[in-house]
Amino acid sequence: MSSTRAPVLVPPAAAPGPGPGGSSLGDAAGDAERRSALRRMRLLATSLLVVAAVVYALTAGRDGAWGFVNAGAEAAMVGAVADWFAVTAIFRHPLRLPIPHTALIPRRKEALGKSLEQFVAENFLAEDVVRDKVARAGIPRRAGGWLADRGGAARVVDEAATVLTGALGILRDEEVTAVIDQVLVRRLGAQAWSPALGRLLAEVVRDGTHHPVVDLTLAEAQRWLRGNEDLVRRLVEERAPLWAPDWLNERLGRRVYAEAQRWVDDVAADPDHQGRRAIDDLLARYADALQNDPETRAKADEFQQRLLSSPGLADTVAGLWSSVRGFLLDALADPASSLRVRSEEALVDVGRRMVTDDAFALRVQGHLIDAAGHVVRRFAPELATVISDTVGRWDGDDAARRIELHVGRDLQFIRINGTVVGGLVGLVIHALTVLLG
Repeated sequence: MSSTRAPVLVPPAAAPGPGPGGSSLGDAAGDAERRSALRRMRLLATSLLVVAAVVYALTAGRDGAWGFVNAGAEAAMVGAVADWFAVTAIFRHPLRLPIPHTALIPRRKEALGKSLEQFVAENFLAEDVVRDKVARAGIPRRAGGWLADRGGAARVVDEAATVLTGALGILRDEEVTAVIDQVLVRRLGAQAWSPALGRLLAEVVRDGTHHPVVDLTLAEAQRWLRGNEDLVRRLVEERAPLWAPDWLNERLGRRVYAEAQRWVDDVAADPDHQGRRAIDDLLARYADALQNDPETRAKADEFQQRLLSSPGLADTVAGLWSSVRGFLLDALADPASSLRVRSEEALVDVGRRMVTDDAFALRVQGHLIDAAGHVVRRFAPELATVISDTVGRWDGDDAARRIELHVGRDLQFIRINGTVVGGLVGLVIHALTVLLG
């Protein structure tokens, strides 16, 4: 009978490749195992039906105890056939007869896929469900423990290096230059940036963010002056009047150099020096002028347009990009490069913090929960449509075979239970019939 035929994954004429469920030849071993298990359970269920039929034939027409056996066997056959019909009707027409309300999956796969999509979206992709699952997963602790072990951090750096190397390899210099020119440069030139730069500079001065730059500049000035005393003195002597005697020019050069060095040293050593306040005042006044002075804004805007329209800007951008890409490719290819070593150390540090710092781990977990909730809230319907779209692309018969391959073994227990329960019910009915005369 049709229910005992083993399912076929693809039609005989189909070429090897992905099946209805999207599986490929890589799933062949698992499919073969499932097919074998389904075949064994079918054989067991069918064997019980055959045994019931043999027992019924051998005990037909007998009285006494054999009557009970005969009644039980008869009811077992009825239960076995009824449940065989029910299980088979899910996947195909029993005995290939076009009986109404059979072959449910081939005929109603679109509706089933839509129902499954709604079920998954409402019960598995619900925001509260996903947020609770992420919260209970303890991701920061687990990820932190994995990263704290250098093997985990090294694995992340290796994978990131592979991805970035591939991405940098497919980017062509002319394409990057064109994107920068068309997207970045033209958009920068479309609006005046002097007010925004003025506000930014004002914030920098107010917060003192520029002080490290001033310190660095003063340190470089000290270093330059210490190594260029002769140059400073010679510049002073060369610009002295022709009528001045040489001894006076020489003395003046030494004095200018000493005063310059002393002034730079004083400014560098005193955070509240008058020279530092003058620099702060100059920057603050220029920041205000960029925002409010029309003449200063016009000059800044003119410089911006002249800079962005410079014919050498594209070549500069291309050269800069080429240098940056070359540096990155070399650094990513070398496991001992500073970039990869520091990246690994940073990941290890983050992992340790997630394990030892409860407040930090709690913040990370909160961000993960919010991110998961946002993704589900925004994209759950689209994610769930993968189910109905995939089922909709399946061929009806192939879909039935694929689903039967995965759940058919368990459904055979319905046939087995129907045979056993039917036999027991038959015994009870026959017993009541005898007792009631």
